[in-house]
Amino acid sequence: IYTVVNGDVLVTHMCHACEVNRGSPVNLELCSSHNSNYPALANHRKDDMLPQISPSGAPQPFLPLLAPSPLAPFTNTSSPKLSGLCLLNFTAAENLMSTTSIDCWSVFAPLLANVICCPQMEATLAILIGQSSKDTNSLALNGTVAKHCLSDIEQILVGQGANDSLKQICSIHSSNLTEASCPVKDVDEFESTVDTSQLLAACEKIDPVRECCDQVCQNAISEAATKISLKASDLLSMDGSNVLPAHSAKVSDCKSIVLRWLASKLSSTHAKEVLRGLSNCKVNKVCPLVFPDMKHVTKGCGNEMSNQTACCTAMESYVSHLQKQSFITNLQALDCATSLGMKLRRSNITSDVYGLCHISLKDFSLQEVGCLLPSKPSDATFDVSSGISFLCDLNDNIPAPWPNSSQFSASSCKKNVKIPALPAATSAQIGLRVDQIVPFSLVASSMLLWKKLL
Repeated sequence: IYTVVNGDVLVTHMCHACEVNRGSPVNLELCSSHNSNYPALANHRKDDMLPQISPSGAPQPFLPLLAPSPLAPFTNTSSPKLSGLCLLNFTAAENLMSTTSIDCWSVFAPLLANVICCPQMEATLAILIGQSSKDTNSLALNGTVAKHCLSDIEQILVGQGANDSLKQICSIHSSNLTEASCPVKDVDEFESTVDTSQLLAACEKIDPVRECCDQVCQNAISEAATKISLKASDLLSMDGSNVLPAHSAKVSDCKSIVLRWLASKLSSTHAKEVLRGLSNCKVNKVCPLVFPDMKHVTKGCGNEMSNQTACCTAMESYVSHLQKQSFITNLQALDCATSLGMKLRRSNITSDVYGLCHISLKDFSLQEVGCLLPSKPSDATFDVSSGISFLCDLNDNIPAPWPNSSQFSASSCKKNVKIPALPAATSAQIGLRVDQIVPFSLVASSMLLWKKLL
């Protein structure tokens, strides 16, 4: 539970609820309103808010401090100082910019970066440039204008509460708003080169789950990008060893041009759905976690395991480090479980330590509460009365699958573990609703984790 007090983030613990039976509404009263019996809250600045919670011990109950309203970034937005040199129509994209500022809200941006914030930021840039091409006939900005526009976009988002380091968090540069190495940026030239009717038919409406497997729109985008990348091609004049990397980079840059053209043919809302759906296919393919050195796990669990307790203690300690990194989706958790399992196997750990130590998929996500984000695209939301919230599946108690010796990666299209794309709101499931005032309660039929900022 995060509480914001004058820019500081206080990490507050809540009562452990692992033993609650499914399907029955249960209220959890806070165990104490005094802080003298429990460890002090950990103070972190907004750029250093990683929780320090071990999965091996139950978190201590604590009454959060009453704090000033967290809604100040939204109700008292600052006036951005714009350059006046950017021609992008920010007024027409007001709703899009608002969504982006919430998705990338100050302290949550680094934790939601991989799944929500950065995909939304990238979609916003593509849509802004795509929509402006209706007036400019260009699907890219020149270098000078790109710098002004990126600065203006950052000013607007920060003024609405977004993190002030989005360029660093999402690795965005002004060159991302230009054509880069793609030889085509003119709308007329693009439409005379590409089969636009076929492209639009493939991408006008996509299923965010099926598209990741069937890749109908993705293949159409690749085909279009390849065609325009060959315009005025200088590949024949290159040294043989440089042809493939140069062409690959050019196709990648041209894909950005294709996405902007698509965004120009759709409404901002529709374009956002398509672009976020496409980016989510890439997001769910890769485990974003960094695996630290596993020598302690190897020592405790390797070869002929002699002490199960020592092995599981080492595993729990290792997983606790993973839980300090970021929120991930349920499919990413599957990828992470497979990746870690293969690393452990290569370290001569052949026993299923996941099963032995009761490691589940949600153990790979941020903090012990084990929030897994949906594998479908989702946004954080803002409500005047409830603050910032985002969908969070707390009920995916799916055991982490131990990989076999021949397994290299977990395919979301051929997975043998059934994972819901979205949290299912049924009376047989229990979710967590964190209210603005105590006591906290587990509420049946709710799969929405409210991150209330007191």
